[in-house]
Amino acid sequence: MARPIIVTDSTAGLSPAECEKYGIQVVPLYIRFGDQVFREGVDISSEQMFTRMRRASLGPVTSPPTVDDFRQVYLAAARRTDQILSIHLSAKLSQTVAFAQAAAESLLGRTRIHVIDSQTTSAGLAVLARETAKAAAAGMTLDELIPYVRGLIPRIYLVFFVDTLEYLERGGRIGKAEALLGSMLNIKPLLILEDGEIQPLEKVRTRAKAVEKLAEFVAEFSRIKELWILQEQENEETAQLREMLREYFPSLQTPVVPYGPVLASHVGPGAMGVVVFEDV
Repeated sequence: MARPIIVTDSTAGLSPAECEKYGIQVVPLYIRFGDQVFREGVDISSEQMFTRMRRASLGPVTSPPTVDDFRQVYLAAARRTDQILSIHLSAKLSQTVAFAQAAAESLLGRTRIHVIDSQTTSAGLAVLARETAKAAAAGMTLDELIPYVRGLIPRIYLVFFVDTLEYLERGGRIGKAEALLGSMLNIKPLLILEDGEIQPLEKVRTRAKAVEKLAEFVAEFSRIKELWILQEQENEETAQLREMLREYFPSLQTPVVPYGPVLASHVGPGAMGVVVFEDV
C-alpha cells in the first residue's frame, strides 16, 4: 500500500523545495486586485503583495480554491495512493475547508480523502503539514495520521499585532467604530488565533510595547520545539525581539517567515507576530 499523501493550501507558505522534500501537494488560494486575479505563491509573492497593498486604492479580496481545483489535485494524488490527508487554514478565516470537503465527497469510492481544519494558518499550518508528511513517510497510515495531526493542533499558537486596524475592519474582524477609535488612539492590538478565530489578547499604544508583549507571551512556555517570527522583512524590531527571547530560550532558533499574501490581506503590511510550536 502506498503511503498517504498530504495536501495543504498556499497559506502555509511552503517553498517548492519543502514540498518536494516532504511530498506535500499545495492548492493555491486566489487574490483579486480589481480585475486582476493572482494565485497565492504562484503568480504573486509576499513582497509583491505588500508593494501592491501600499499602492492600490482598493484593497485585495481573497477567495478559496474552487472545488474543481481540489478535485484535480486529489485525482492526481489518487493515481499514486489510496490515502489522502488534506489539512487547511482555519475554517473561520476561509471557505477553503468547506470546498476541500465538497471535492472529497465528490470522489467517494475512488480514494479515501480526509479533510482537517487546522484552526491556524501561515507557519502554523506549515509545521502541521511537514510533521504529518514526516509521519506518513515513517509508516503511519491515514487512520493513524488523523488523530496524530489533531493532537498537534493544540500545540500551535499564533500571536501578532498589526500596524493599522484598517484591514481587520475591512475584513469584518472588528467594527468600523472600534477601528476608528483604535486608529485615533494609535492602539496596536495584540491578537491571537484561538480556536481558528482572530481574537483580541491585549491593547498597547506603541510598537515597542507590542514587541515586548510578544516576548512575554513566548516566555510563558516552559518548552518550545520550534518558533518563528512572522514579519514582512527583518528589521530593528526583529533584533530587539530576538534579544528579548534569548533571555528565556538562549539556544532557540528564531527564523523570520514572511507572512503570505492571503494573511496580509487580513492584517495589512507592517504586522509582526510569532508562531510557537509547543514541545511536550
